[in-house]
Amino acid sequence: MRTHRPTTTALDDQPVPVRAKLAAAWTSLMFLYAYVDIIAFFKPGVVDDIEAGLVWEFDVSQTLLTTFLVLMAIPILMVVLSMTLPARANRVTNLVVASIQVPFAAFNAVGEDWTYFYGLGVALEVTVLALVLRYAWTWPRTAPSATEAAGPDRETVHARQRA
Repeated sequence: MRTHRPTTTALDDQPVPVRAKLAAAWTSLMFLYAYVDIIAFFKPGVVDDIEAGLVWEFDVSQTLLTTFLVLMAIPILMVVLSMTLPARANRVTNLVVASIQVPFAAFNAVGEDWTYFYGLGVALEVTVLALVLRYAWTWPRTAPSATEAAGPDRETVHARQRA
């Protein structure tokens, strides 16, 4: 008696567009930022300090909270910008913003005594930022078509000159 074995087929592994990779990376970074901060509330004394009006060594103020909002808004806005900016502007924006974000991510570990927790947080954040830099740096280019390489035809040039 012959038994029928189902044949396995390879899954269709569609390429992921660079814009989607960038948006996913910025979304991941945003979650890492938020969750590192949220989980840090469990560190003894953090909530007491916040209730006393201190975050790290800073007084809780409108300026401090606005600064936190701006810092969180950067990856949030980069999700949208990564999906909507034209390719050249998108690439440059991602390279510049991710490069600037690396030192900010590293700053979170400065002076902290919980090196495993903050070290892991920083390592994950820097890894995601490295992915952003890699995706943006290696953005695929298209070769110019034969007509673009040859330049505009005479009729197009004359029409532009008359306009």
